[in-house]
This record gives sequence, structure tokens and C-alpha cells, in this order.
Amino acid sequence: QVQLVESGGGLVQAGGSLRLSCAASGLTFSRFNMGWFRQAPGKEREFVAAKSWDTGNTRYADSVKGRFTISRDNAKNTVYLQMNSLKPEDTAVYYCAAARFPGSWVYWGQGTQVTVSS
Repeated sequence: QVQLVESGGGLVQAGGSLRLSCAASGLTFSRFNMGWFRQAPGKEREFVAAKSWDTGNTRYADSVKGRFTISRDNAKNTVYLQMNSLKPEDTAVYYCAAARFPGSWVYWGQGTQVTVSS
């Protein structure tokens, strides 16, 4: 049974930082692309960042480029999202996801709330 468990969310002031973690189990983590998505109240879920399992390439949404960094530790089966210079518009529930093939996000975590106050 695949499980993705996010942690690290919370309340932070604008300009602050948070690091989200997502611990994976039940899958061959090193062979999965890992990504982060977010969903703000009243909005659709949107892509934030992803890191491929083979090339190590990273992709970011334009809205977070230069502020967020995705990384992974295959030894710990964990993917991270370092979020700096946070803005109120970053407030959302953040989800991690796993994809065996590019764009095919098949496994999802339960989400962690990030709230950025102005």
C-alpha cells in the first residue's frame, strides 16, 4: 500500500520560510518522479514543482521560481519543498504526488496546510 505523508506546514508571516517534507512508503521511491501541488480555497489544484527520478531535472511553476526549491533524498524516501520569501498568495493546502511516468500523478498525499499572513 502506497502512502505519501506530508509534514512541515504551518502559519508564517510574509517573507518567511517553511520546509515541507513528504515521506513515501510502499513504492520504489527512486524510480518515481515526485512533485508538489497546492490548492487554495475556491481554486483548482495547481502544479508547484517536480523533480524527475532519472535525470534529476526540476520544473517549477512561474509563480514560485526563484523562491521554492524541490529536492529529494532517495535514501530516506523523502521529497522536500523549501519555500522562501513566502507571500500571502502562497496560502494553500500543499500536496505531494508521485508519478511513474511524466505527468501521470497516480499517488497523492493527504496535504498539509500552509498559511502566510500579511
